[in-house]
Amino acid sequence: MEMMETDNIHLKRPLSEDKEDSADEIKRQKVSEDQLQEKVNSDCKTEAAAEGPVNPVLEDSKNVMVLNEESEDQQDEEEIGESVGEGEPESFADMMKHGLTELDVGITKFVSTYKGFSGILKERYSDFVVHEIGKDGHTVHLDDFSVPVDEEDPLEEIFTVLSAEDKQRLEELQLFKNKEGSVSIEVIEDTKEKRTVIHQAVKSLFPGLETKTEDCDGKKYIVAYHAAGKKALANPRKHSWPKSRGSYCHFVLYKENKDTMDAINMLSKFLRVKPNIFSYMGTKDKRAITVQEIAVLRITAQRLAHLNKCLMNFKLGNFSYKNHPLKLGELQGNHFTVVLRNITGTDEQVQHAMQSLREIGFINYYGMQRFGTTAIPTYQVGRAILQNNWNEVVDLILKPRPGAEKGYLVKCREEWAKTKDPAAALRKLPVKRCVEGQLLRGLSKYGLKNIVSAFGIIPRNNRLMYIHSYQSYVWNNMVSKRIEEYGLKAVPGDLVLKGGTATYIEESEADNYTIHDIVMPLPGFDVIYPKHKIGEAYKEILAADNLDINNMKHKIRDYSLSGAYRKVIIRPQHVSWELVAYDDPKIPLFTTDLDKMEGKTPAVLATEGKYKALKMDFSLPPSTYATMAIREVLKMDTSIKKQTQLNTIWLR
Repeated sequence: MEMMETDNIHLKRPLSEDKEDSADEIKRQKVSEDQLQEKVNSDCKTEAAAEGPVNPVLEDSKNVMVLNEESEDQQDEEEIGESVGEGEPESFADMMKHGLTELDVGITKFVSTYKGFSGILKERYSDFVVHEIGKDGHTVHLDDFSVPVDEEDPLEEIFTVLSAEDKQRLEELQLFKNKEGSVSIEVIEDTKEKRTVIHQAVKSLFPGLETKTEDCDGKKYIVAYHAAGKKALANPRKHSWPKSRGSYCHFVLYKENKDTMDAINMLSKFLRVKPNIFSYMGTKDKRAITVQEIAVLRITAQRLAHLNKCLMNFKLGNFSYKNHPLKLGELQGNHFTVVLRNITGTDEQVQHAMQSLREIGFINYYGMQRFGTTAIPTYQVGRAILQNNWNEVVDLILKPRPGAEKGYLVKCREEWAKTKDPAAALRKLPVKRCVEGQLLRGLSKYGLKNIVSAFGIIPRNNRLMYIHSYQSYVWNNMVSKRIEEYGLKAVPGDLVLKGGTATYIEESEADNYTIHDIVMPLPGFDVIYPKHKIGEAYKEILAADNLDINNMKHKIRDYSLSGAYRKVIIRPQHVSWELVAYDDPKIPLFTTDLDKMEGKTPAVLATEGKYKALKMDFSLPPSTYATMAIREVLKMDTSIKKQTQLNTIWLR
């Protein structure tokens, strides 16, 4: 097997435009958020409309190859977009001029030498579909909307019995936003059945509130009040949950063009519960259709199913009650269905590329999203943390940076550069939960002389994302160097895993192994390094960053890197493909789970169409980037910077 270098690749054609799925789609997404309240009022009268968390829309950028790492590691990449803004269409290309390329993060090699071809990935988000593979090995599908029959479920009437005014007052009470300690609701039709329904409605829809019946001036009132203080929001009512029923409702979440945390924040706001009562096995990308299992503590399937009437871009189904939550990393992997539109390769080229992917695989690089998208790569922040250089950490996160960002972030950075006043800079941010806002809040609280505590206000996963990004940067560079030095064969001094323990390949046994057996370490205090030249290269790259490979323990325990091992080459499983001809660039080229549930028939495809697409199916293990597999097929740089240089007018 031979390898090919990125420098030899000719990027052949610009990515085509699809106005419906670029600027117009982004506008529709914004409009749809604004219309949520109206939709809820009409279709879901007792559920609260709430906008999801403010997240970057960079993934919506048309024709951009966006990473889809589906694993526990991707938890670290959530909310990475502290620096990514919408920008005006004209400024997006300018922003990307300062972005990273694959070369910047060590992605330089291919495993095969065939000539690449071009194609458009994610021309439409529905061209990228991800199905989670559960811990039992079965692929997760949405194929059942029915709700488990349970005699103890509340009546359907609870969703309509409360008026809009009552719901508003109850929500303010639940969230401690009013001065009164209770809310009274007059019972117009005074029957025991009616009172029971109101009691159930309040308790079911507003966790943390208790109710009682009181008489006043000859009228009956249901009085709602707090039972257990603010903690009740995070700990749903235990005594109202049937003992015979599993404490967790598991369901399949089908979502379109939303990332997992976005979806959970939206669900939690509609249900009026804290997001931390939801659990999942892996996070899923935004610009895609994804299907995954979610578990939620003590929320009925009936109540979850009701959200199907309220929420756009989501469907919930396949409900069941179990006694356990889900845990990050429990999934076995993900199955991808990907359409590459408008491909230029011949049938023979495509056949060669896909057979190579199936038989040899691809280099298991960390993909581009691992490193951020603007002029300040996340691995630089991680390096400063490991160096214990906290002033640089603050500077890298808060200083002005070239390229386009959301206007308020630009103003915030300018204020920080001018005044170094965290409170003043924070006032420029209407949205405080971005990383910049969290850091500024910490600096306001602890002061500039206690940056470690200030930085600690940022959620742990976000903080660790930076140092994991640095590990990934080192790993990518070392793997490229390993392949350049020794090619795609096992050599003495390489590492393999035996029973989960890394051991060296000795001279006498090199022929017993292939490149598919070789692992490379992520730097840390609990790993060993190859015995050949690459072991020295690890020391050199860390030394150049003023880090000691023999002392990877940080004085702050959270930032001590134990290290890990990662396979150099990944062979996808269940690889299949077909070439599809089509005339209309807007038609879907395959049916989704939801299409099948709604009885939609597949689009009629042309026999001899104007365009040709490659539809690929493959499965990958956790912590593996689908875009790196697609990169191997196309032989194209997957960075947003390179893609944008090919097509700088995608939103005009």
